[in-house]
Amino acid sequence: MPSVLSFALSGVYAIVDGFFVGNSIGDLGLSAVNIAYPIVAVIQALGTGIGMGGAIYYSINKAEKKETQAREFTAGALWVLIISSAVLTFLIFFLNSPILKLLGAKGDLLYLGEEYIAIIALGAGLQIIGTGLIPFIRNHGGSFYAMVSMIAGFVSNMILDYLFVWVLDQGVAGAAWATIIGQGITMLIALIYLLRNKQFTYK
Repeated sequence: MPSVLSFALSGVYAIVDGFFVGNSIGDLGLSAVNIAYPIVAVIQALGTGIGMGGAIYYSINKAEKKETQAREFTAGALWVLIISSAVLTFLIFFLNSPILKLLGAKGDLLYLGEEYIAIIALGAGLQIIGTGLIPFIRNHGGSFYAMVSMIAGFVSNMILDYLFVWVLDQGVAGAAWATIIGQGITMLIALIYLLRNKQFTYK
């Protein structure tokens, strides 16, 4: 359920961004958010995939009383999340223009799409690590807490969208900042839960 909710909220993030941007700067802003969504979806899928894979192997070894292997899989998954975050941030930040052109963006749409994705790329690690930690929270009995962390991030994004886009008139850049701050809140809550959970081991 947390993984399904994670994917659902990823789409809703884009819808909320599009709503505020579309009503602020018009159809062009909405189109910029929409054309950039496949890139956002890849970021989301990477974090969820790594997290689910690591959590599954953790659960298998934990059930078989293989504590050392369980810790190794946890540590391995965390390192993969960190490394993939760095790599994807670099790739998306420096290659966002060719990717958007491949998706059909040009002219003003390309300009706004680049502005949006460049900021999203800076926060890619927050989303990858945040969504990657959700399956581990679930495995440690925190399914409800996992949903709370994701919902908290979404609500924060919605409030900040209103502030940045409508009140401060920051356009697509404001929507992007609202998104990565919301994802950062999700990651922070997830980390706090795991670090305070005595059953969570990775060393």
